[in-house]
Amino acid sequence: MSEPWLSADDIAAHLGVTKDTVYAWISDKAMPAHKVGRLWKFQASEVDAWVRSGGAAVTEEAGPPA
Repeated sequence: MSEPWLSADDIAAHLGVTKDTVYAWISDKAMPAHKVGRLWKFQASEVDAWVRSGGAAVTEEAGPPA
């Protein structure tokens, strides 16, 4: 049985974040997502692996030393 595709709302609930965060992660952090027509679809297994590998980790901007 194949894994069901999840919507942006579903994956946001799965991760406990907002849908805006999901879209930001797609754009800025290469979150695994697949465009189906105008909609983004997700495989929970791909997203879980991405999170475990640090894909959603906050990165510190290199700034001047304090």
